[in-house]
Amino acid sequence: MLKALNTGVSGMRAEGDAIGVIGDNIANVNTVGFKKQRSIFQDMLGRSITQGNSAMLPGSGVTLGKVQNMFEQGTLSSTGVSTDLSLNGEGFFVVKGTVSGVTGDFYTRAGQFTVDNTGALVNPGGMKLQGYTASNPPGTFASALSDVTIPLNAIPPKVTANATVVANLDSSSTPPVDSLGIPLAWDPLNPSTTSNHSTSMTVYDSLGNAHSMDVYFRNAGSNAWEYHAIVSGDEVNPPQPGRNVEIGSGTMGFNTSGALDTLTAGVPATANFLNAAPGQAIAFDFGSTVAGGGTGLDGLTQFAAKSNTQQQSQDGYASGDFSGVTVTSQGVVEGIYTNGQKIPISQLGIAKFTSNDGLSRANAGLWMQTRESGEPALGSANSGGRGAISGGALESSNVDLAEEFVQLITHQRAFAANSRTITTADEMLQETLQLKR
Repeated sequence: MLKALNTGVSGMRAEGDAIGVIGDNIANVNTVGFKKQRSIFQDMLGRSITQGNSAMLPGSGVTLGKVQNMFEQGTLSSTGVSTDLSLNGEGFFVVKGTVSGVTGDFYTRAGQFTVDNTGALVNPGGMKLQGYTASNPPGTFASALSDVTIPLNAIPPKVTANATVVANLDSSSTPPVDSLGIPLAWDPLNPSTTSNHSTSMTVYDSLGNAHSMDVYFRNAGSNAWEYHAIVSGDEVNPPQPGRNVEIGSGTMGFNTSGALDTLTAGVPATANFLNAAPGQAIAFDFGSTVAGGGTGLDGLTQFAAKSNTQQQSQDGYASGDFSGVTVTSQGVVEGIYTNGQKIPISQLGIAKFTSNDGLSRANAGLWMQTRESGEPALGSANSGGRGAISGGALESSNVDLAEEFVQLITHQRAFAANSRTITTADEMLQETLQLKR
């Protein structure tokens, strides 16, 4: 009977602990990135199984053997805040800082990050998000994790060094002639009349000043064409007011299939813009040539269709002030600037563990690695089984309130049932005590 009392107490204690776990889940139903827990009960024996036939051993009650973390995916909710991040799939964000006197790397699914006064991306507790810093050449990143820090200062201008044009030049066009049918020579002061097609693009000097550069294409007959690049004489050194200044020219030939066969830069494009660095070279990319082993179809072509420019670009830009950040699905943090540029800053490091269940829970939605969890496998998002990153969204708690309330009722009834064991054992003791009066 005394053993029955202790058995009932063990049941009430275990059920009380389980209700505490459920209460913690319910309390964190709106905690970003929270992972619910569940109670795992274990039975207890009255004595060692080595002392006899274990099948004959009476039970001694129950104990809460483990509180298991449940890492199912939570719902993603859009917030519109560019520094709010969520993971859709396996993995954890890596943050560095101090928690309860412990300094080091911690892991979290809570992606509420902001930019602090130093430009670092931090969580609400001030812990710094970790990533692989962008380096040169563009598109490459460092091999070790470091703080993700946004450069808040303006970015300097970039001089235009390369210009690309993708266009079709009408094969049915003829060399320009005057009203009497007399062929016209190329004239930079009258470029529209002495050419067949043109395109205009903005280029930038070493100071970030924008200049309009026009490229004219002239049919030279027999599948041959010329190109001429001109800028305003008001913007060059020395100035030539009211005139067009030719800064580069060349010739090209097409084969009978309309593909670019040969390309020769007769005068490599070089500009001397006013007050800027002299001798600014601009390399034109009109596509690969057949003679050079290319297709001749990825740039300029000569088909029987109206001359038109499909695409053009150049690699320069003016200076720009920082205006915000954006994060790609691969976790590349890009700075957005007022000149329209997106500059890669860092690629977030995502940690993946062999056993998420082995992680140790810390404060504020953080986790710590343990021997049971194994070492973190660090890498980029959307690779190696790691989840993709969604910018402007947060992962909600994976707590299901309806399920928690059902479990709450179940454990409450079990708690009451164990109390009946104690009541019954007490009544039996009372009867025993009354045997002798």
